[in-house]
Amino acid sequence: MKTPRSGRFALRLTCALLVAAILPASAATGFGGDSLPELSAPQPLAEVGDYFSDWFERSEGAKAEQPHWITPLVTVTPRLEQEVRFDQFWQAQPHGLGQSISGAKLELIPLDNIELILGAPPYVAKSKYNVKHRHHGLDNWTDVSFLVKYRLLSANEEQGNYIVTLFMGISAPTGSKRLGSGHAVYSPTIAFGKGWGDFDFQSTVAIAIPNGGEDRLGMPVTYNTALQYRILKKIWPELEFNYTWWPNGARTGDNQLFVTPGIVIGRLPIWKTLGFTIGTGVQIAVTQHRTFDRNWILSARLPF
Repeated sequence: MKTPRSGRFALRLTCALLVAAILPASAATGFGGDSLPELSAPQPLAEVGDYFSDWFERSEGAKAEQPHWITPLVTVTPRLEQEVRFDQFWQAQPHGLGQSISGAKLELIPLDNIELILGAPPYVAKSKYNVKHRHHGLDNWTDVSFLVKYRLLSANEEQGNYIVTLFMGISAPTGSKRLGSGHAVYSPTIAFGKGWGDFDFQSTVAIAIPNGGEDRLGMPVTYNTALQYRILKKIWPELEFNYTWWPNGARTGDNQLFVTPGIVIGRLPIWKTLGFTIGTGVQIAVTQHRTFDRNWILSARLPF
């Protein structure tokens, strides 16, 4: 005897509901009463999570293996540092002109011996108080820059108080036509420092190699040295010497030297590893050839 059509439909629906009810229970017990192991995140995702969760432990370990000097105002420290930094410059130039330059950077320690510095493009504002030499359209952004540090050797104050680091700086031609270089510039650098008690020096030697436009830009060689002495653990008076020589290009044979007295106060603790540092000083030209006469500096930082 044939099952009526409505009966066959009811039978199929009943079977489907039974299967739907049985399958989840079977999956949970593994069809044998044993629970299945919990699913874990894919290995690459777990490794990424571990990398970021260990970030501060790794960066604090890297900083513990080097001297604990303060970062100078102008000279780029050979130390690995992790901070947000804001610098403001006010430059006095020939013919009564002046300009202010504002710049911000993010400094990170992603690996034990490596630091990355990511810079926002500095903004340049020309003063207009000298009517005779007034220039229009010069207030704009200049080139963005990046820096990679690789620490070769280091020892903290208890182990020798020294450091040697290699840099590679890169600037991209993102600035305006008047203020930018118009070409990418690569700046290989060697940096080093040594301390004795509360006194230390930090130095860098670099050459800027443009990717074109050498006849105009040249390949300037720079040498910076900062001498520091710590007072009361948090106060760092300093004297810097900032020298540049142009072996070729439009300024072939020119050289300039600035002497920079200043003071830096820090690191003042805020919360856990977060701190605050502030410094000020002035670059004073002591050579006939110079790109500016004086440069007042204000530097504020949030190390973390």
